[in-house]
Amino acid sequence: MSGTRTGESMLSRHLRILDVFGVDSAFLTLSQISRRSGLPVSTTHRLLDELERERLVERLPDRSYRLGLRLWELAARTPGALGLREIALPMMQGVQGAIRQHTQLGVRDGRDVVYLERLSHRDAVVSATVVGGRISLAASAIGHVLLSALPEEALADLFASGIPRYTKRTPQTLAEVVAAVTEVRARGHAIADGLVHPDARGIAVPVRGPEGEIVAGLGVVVPNDGRDPRPVVAVLRRAAVGIEESLRRAYVAPGHPHALAGARYRPLINSSTSSMEYFDERGRAGQDRG
Repeated sequence: MSGTRTGESMLSRHLRILDVFGVDSAFLTLSQISRRSGLPVSTTHRLLDELERERLVERLPDRSYRLGLRLWELAARTPGALGLREIALPMMQGVQGAIRQHTQLGVRDGRDVVYLERLSHRDAVVSATVVGGRISLAASAIGHVLLSALPEEALADLFASGIPRYTKRTPQTLAEVVAAVTEVRARGHAIADGLVHPDARGIAVPVRGPEGEIVAGLGVVVPNDGRDPRPVVAVLRRAAVGIEESLRRAYVAPGHPHALAGARYRPLINSSTSSMEYFDERGRAGQDRG
């Protein structure tokens, strides 16, 4: 049943509008947004007007809507994930230079992998992932790596919530999910053959934070042709070690004797030493002004 939910806040209704946009639904009409959000057309129209005024959505000449640039601006200031992406990017470029397929970095958000970055070669095998996109944790090599850090009840919860079926090889039972995670814990890496597309194989390794916790998965998508994965795993592990060393250096607490310049901004941006010193100076000046 469509309509406003009892006790639903105005913010929640705006988010219902924004949430209907996706990779396969980047441009939507008023009626499509109303139907997908479950809100009446009149309410949807009013909320879209408000979002458009704040530049969170844009209305196009054909009267369809898309997400606004201001959302990207806000997302680009998000601490944590964006800093991780920038720190990982040089090592990802090294992997991509060696593998020449798809190289990607993902983190867990609820029951999904969210992809922070993807590098792709023009002639690479098919890949369903996009930057900012989501795939079920159960359906990707990076997802299996991230699941390996979770307790068994989290695996049961993932299964209970339902796993989208992309191919006949996508895990659909709790036993299949547990088996995949058990293999990752034993081997230290994940191999996922044809889980999202039959022609594609995912290979991934964990990326650990300064305290040893798994903070991300680094992976590649390569042809599902039965080749020995060990050379690819070795490339990924070397890159993961490099990312982990950079994370340890970057996230030393501000004020520590070994803290890098601009340490407080490292969760947001990772740049040259002179640039980080500049951000530090600007931050201190802003604090002095109150």
